[in-house]
Amino acid sequence: MRNILFVLLISVLSGSAVAQDGSEVFNFLRIPNSTRANALGGNTVSLVERDPSLIFHNPALLGAEMDGMINLNYMNYISDINVGSALFTKAFKERSAWGVGASFFSNGNMKETTDQNQIIGDFSAKDISVTGFFSHDLNERWRGGLSLKFLYSSIADYTSIGLCVDAGLSYYNSEKDFSAGIALKNIGAQLKPYDNKRQKMPWDIQAGISKKMAHAPIRLSLTAMYLNRWKFDYVDDSDSEYKGDNFFQAFAKHLVIGVDYIPSENFWLGIGFNPKTCMDMKLRDGGGALSGFSAGAGVKIKMFDVGVSLAKYNPSALSLMLSLSMTLEDFKN
Repeated sequence: MRNILFVLLISVLSGSAVAQDGSEVFNFLRIPNSTRANALGGNTVSLVERDPSLIFHNPALLGAEMDGMINLNYMNYISDINVGSALFTKAFKERSAWGVGASFFSNGNMKETTDQNQIIGDFSAKDISVTGFFSHDLNERWRGGLSLKFLYSSIADYTSIGLCVDAGLSYYNSEKDFSAGIALKNIGAQLKPYDNKRQKMPWDIQAGISKKMAHAPIRLSLTAMYLNRWKFDYVDDSDSEYKGDNFFQAFAKHLVIGVDYIPSENFWLGIGFNPKTCMDMKLRDGGGALSGFSAGAGVKIKMFDVGVSLAKYNPSALSLMLSLSMTLEDFKN
């Protein structure tokens, strides 16, 4: 019984941003690992920038232009729940690139109790992903990418191991300032379950487009998520008045909208809106204002690209993400 309670608890904590039920495992894979993606609603598969962290969202966004780059990200998710990632990317021959990265999701310490609600100690819970990336330019406008993720999760004395793959395509037309992308994410399996019952992976199909205005430094991005399903399970069984999403609600939950202002290569501002997060985090008493909205900014300071973003993934807290990117070649000059 205790291990089942642990699994249910961690599923709720790590899946709060996406309001999934306990049938999926490794839900931390849905958490953004990029300040830019976080600022633009939490997901993007089409944004073409010299930002290595974007390859966590679509491996086809990796390219030789990211040769010798290091990226670090940290987010204080909720309370003492912390998220972080580190990444290194390298060009390979003329038309390819590879990368290696790791990310973690730490739930901190929690109280361990008996069935009679007696506190008998503390336990911790954490998730770790180690990822290898590879991309190849198919032609001047199309690029394909793959990533292989080794997953490890621990909840008190219980552990789980998984393996999954992301596959993506990216299209970029520099003349029209237009880009598009599609990614099949988290295709794999839980190799070692917490107990005897295996859970589903949080696999997803995402597609998106980004278009910069012809006469203004403003870019619009639209990302479609959860293309492998239509409607979503509702997590509050105590709400007897809820009869399910109507067509508009179900449609809106698949979309993420982002707008960024990019007056130069050294500065950007971005805002985003995630309707699913907004609706999932809405409280019946009217609370949860600004849930689903996000914003961020980035600036280049000498050899460093610094980014910061804010998003509300929980009705009671803001999540702050910080990022730092650098190119090793810059330190040799």
